[in-house]
Amino acid sequence: MIPIKNSAELQKMRVSGRIAARVRDRLAESVRIGVTTDELDRYAAELIRTEGAESAFLGYRGYPGHICLSVNDEVVHGIPGKRRIDAGDIVSIDVGVRFDGFIGDTAITVMAGVCEIEVARLVATAELALKSGIAQVKAGQRVSDISHAIENVAVHAGFSVVRDFVGHGVGRDLHEEPQVPNFGKPGCGAYLKDGMTIAVEPMVNLGCGDVEVMDDGWTVLTADRKPSAHFEHTVAVMGDAPEILTLAETFMVDRADKF
Repeated sequence: MIPIKNSAELQKMRVSGRIAARVRDRLAESVRIGVTTDELDRYAAELIRTEGAESAFLGYRGYPGHICLSVNDEVVHGIPGKRRIDAGDIVSIDVGVRFDGFIGDTAITVMAGVCEIEVARLVATAELALKSGIAQVKAGQRVSDISHAIENVAVHAGFSVVRDFVGHGVGRDLHEEPQVPNFGKPGCGAYLKDGMTIAVEPMVNLGCGDVEVMDDGWTVLTADRKPSAHFEHTVAVMGDAPEILTLAETFMVDRADKF
């Protein structure tokens, strides 16, 4: 059953969504050559704690990080560690926070320095796929309308979508119904209704769409080891105008002394 949030619950999700967005954006500002993924994770822990929230990922089914950090051919669920960011890397930052009983879930892919043209185009395409998917989050639409819009953008650009991992409902729990694949024919699946909250989450690969899970049980790699880009917003169904819950205020961050 797909949970429907009432007005009070939606307001709480707006708050948790903005917190997740602020953390995401501060981390994105802090991606630079030489920083380790563990340093970024520790900074994320500090930011989440300062917001009075808690990580929705830490301890989830045994996951050891406060956020997920996936580099280059790591699609999602990368565990923070000793890896240093190199020039030309792309880094997926996936943030989930819980505040006042509700979760905000969001992700962005950041380029470290100048990337190859095709990799930069991959990142831009994945972000465009996110926007196209969100545009379908309207009452009366079907879940697969989101899926089809995402796939259409990716495939038209010459890339592939990941089929083994999908978007999802989100609210009191990190993963709720419905599942939201990044592929499929339009006009299928559940109807979208006001009050539903969905994590729209395209994962777009430079090469094939096949993936593998590493021995750590978490990190998902592209099967051909080519780069992957990942974006995500938590979105509420609100009539014919989707409401993105994981947007933050514009700000500048002084990060010089963080690492």
